[in-house]
Amino acid sequence: MSTASASPAGADDAPGDRTDTPPGRRFEPDLRSMTRINLRAIASPMPLGFFTVAIASVMTGSMQLGLFEADARGAVALCVLPAFALQLLVSILAFGARDVIAATLMGIFAGSWLAYALVMFSGTADGLRVLGVFNLALLCFGALMTAVTRPKRALWLVLAVSLPRWAATGLSGLTGAEWLTRTSGVLGLVVALVAMYAAFALMLEDMRSEEVLPIGRSGPAHAAVEGDLAVQLRNLERQAGVRRTL
Repeated sequence: MSTASASPAGADDAPGDRTDTPPGRRFEPDLRSMTRINLRAIASPMPLGFFTVAIASVMTGSMQLGLFEADARGAVALCVLPAFALQLLVSILAFGARDVIAATLMGIFAGSWLAYALVMFSGTADGLRVLGVFNLALLCFGALMTAVTRPKRALWLVLAVSLPRWAATGLSGLTGAEWLTRTSGVLGLVVALVAMYAAFALMLEDMRSEEVLPIGRSGPAHAAVEGDLAVQLRNLERQAGVRRTL
């Protein structure tokens, strides 16, 4: 995380500060030499985010496969509800770690679990159709995100297997087709397996400070992990939190 601070002590007392300043304009001294940007190292929140996706996907997939009775919808919703809080935390930490892609993805996942839990727990008659439209909207979001997450292969893989699941869930909610519901359940378990692998691989990498299981980073994502401090600080002055506007 980064914070910028400036200490313009004595700037107003410097000779010539207020001379030749056009009326109506505020003089701004050059504070670059007095500015420090502080970075704080944090533990990666991504394993927590991926494990949360895996556990919640197992619960929702099991429901769609008919492993639970219809009366268990409320219980499944309560099991999924903590995923909202956990992934919201991951999103906040990812924003602080200057990773807008991971933060955005985890934030949307958090919102999706909250929506699922509330609709399922309410037990409204048209809830499945509402979730169907919601999942099709998630499908559009995921399709856009896959275009920018390819260098982050772990995120990209989770998205890639989530897309057909969102499509199947959306269509099953709108049409009521049983085979689409079962297909979505199977795909949910596939999402869980991929997310669990990504979480485990990232945890091993963090513990041993080297890649143990292949994750497939490329481009900027690979440079960020393998590069030196100069790579990490590249364009820092133009990043959100330092520049004047988002």
